[in-house]
Amino acid sequence: MKKNVQRLHNSFRAARRALGYLALLTAFWGLPAACDDWLHEPQPAQTGDNDFFLIGGGAAAIQIVNGAYVPLQWEYGTTYSPEWWIGDVVSDDALKGGQNIADMWAAYDLENFKTQPNNPILLDWYQANFLGVARCNYALEKVSDVPPDDAMDEALRSRLVGELAFLRALYYFRLVRVFGSVPLVTFSISSSANWNQPVAPVEAIYARIVADLEEANRRLWTRSRTSANPDETGRATKGAAQAFLLKVALYRHDFPTAKAWGDSLLAAAGEYALETDYAANFSILTENGVESVFEVQYAEEATSDYGGFSPHFGATRGTFSTILTRSRSGLVPAYGGGASEGWGFLKPSQDLYDEYEPGDPRRDATILNLHDTLMSNRVEEIYLGSRYLSRKLAIMDDGLNSLWDGHATRAPINVKLMRWADVLLMYAEACVETGDIPAAKEALEAVRARARHMSDDASVRLPPFPNYTNRKTGRPYADAPDDLREAIRHERRVELAMESHRWFDLVRWGVAKQTLDAYKERETPEARAEMATFVAGKHETFPLPQAEIDLNHAMEQNPAWK
Repeated sequence: MKKNVQRLHNSFRAARRALGYLALLTAFWGLPAACDDWLHEPQPAQTGDNDFFLIGGGAAAIQIVNGAYVPLQWEYGTTYSPEWWIGDVVSDDALKGGQNIADMWAAYDLENFKTQPNNPILLDWYQANFLGVARCNYALEKVSDVPPDDAMDEALRSRLVGELAFLRALYYFRLVRVFGSVPLVTFSISSSANWNQPVAPVEAIYARIVADLEEANRRLWTRSRTSANPDETGRATKGAAQAFLLKVALYRHDFPTAKAWGDSLLAAAGEYALETDYAANFSILTENGVESVFEVQYAEEATSDYGGFSPHFGATRGTFSTILTRSRSGLVPAYGGGASEGWGFLKPSQDLYDEYEPGDPRRDATILNLHDTLMSNRVEEIYLGSRYLSRKLAIMDDGLNSLWDGHATRAPINVKLMRWADVLLMYAEACVETGDIPAAKEALEAVRARARHMSDDASVRLPPFPNYTNRKTGRPYADAPDDLREAIRHERRVELAMESHRWFDLVRWGVAKQTLDAYKERETPEARAEMATFVAGKHETFPLPQAEIDLNHAMEQNPAWK
């Protein structure tokens, strides 16, 4: 599937033609079907969804599963809605950026805890992920009934069902982390009789996520088996299911289960490893590499545009994140203008910049400190005192030369949702909480060792725990579980910065309030002036979109946001 994203979209277009427009809306988008079907006789030569699978067989089943991946790519609906608006900008890692504070008001409200239920970023996030759920539900109901043929044997069908279970779990995980309680629907909504669905308890949603991931783990193939066919690279694998089972267990504070899944992953010899060069994880030349556990596949494709989710079903096959995060003024001379200029969003904070230890090469691979000599538009480049730029999705080489100058919606770099360093640090965390201190240190050291070996200056190479200083308190770490826990949290921040993890980590650790309050005091006066007070028990999640409540009369706003 690596760089075969266009094939997925073409397959989905073929499915659309075969199903018919109304049938596709009903099945994939979860829109209510008409209640007066008895008034209409079937039209001659009209193809329905059952005919599509009857005629297409295994090839049709594969197409419909391909279509279930597509909403992971969507970053533009009513506005621009990549996950980092929440995962990074809402946290202490980044400021919104852009031309000024009015540019992308929806993101401004999110980062400053002024969010309202009409926020279009939240609406897009809700809709994209629920459209993914709807596609998975529909495909799960259909794929099991397709008989084996030359395109699909029983082993492949089982894997396809596993992919759908994995994707449904992932879509729900993305929803529950942002909104808390949401409707829990595991069937295809094909009638107005079951259109209205109430929100489910958070624990019920997590139970469903775990059940789906366990099903996926039973059915999916290993990474090595899947990637034996290059066209299949990028599909969900057994390792991806186990990694998310580890992650979900941490969110549920079920540390023994998290450790068990980590043990299973580490026992899968040869499936995953750390890239020798940290920056290689964010190069377009080494995507789906040894460190990749699961990433969203993007491609540069000629017909990409600004169609959004509807009615074009997510027209762009590329990511918007590249143009969104590049320099507004254009780097001089490396960025020559035109499409290589960016919109200046996702500005790393000074707080994040200062979190890196002296000599940590990951800082400069993550953050570009944009000096005046590189700016041609200083007024728009510096946002609330921050001159920093995020580098990980910018597609540039070490000399700041653009490696891609295409259309804004067609940037082909993949977005990493899970990589091996993330797994190691989650495993270290689970080991601390279950008392396996040696294993926790070993996993932490594996991540730090890579950064250490990348440094050319031996005098500033990162030492192993506990031989360094807590960047927040200024005191040396002690060789004790509490300090080890803090060291792992520090490592997650600097290792995974600008990858949409930080906000969700703060919430699951239960430290969002104290961290954001302290961060506010350290920010620039310009940034502090815009920040509202974080309200514990409310701001850990976001309001359900009012537009969705208006459509679904059984869904009530979550209590903290009423």
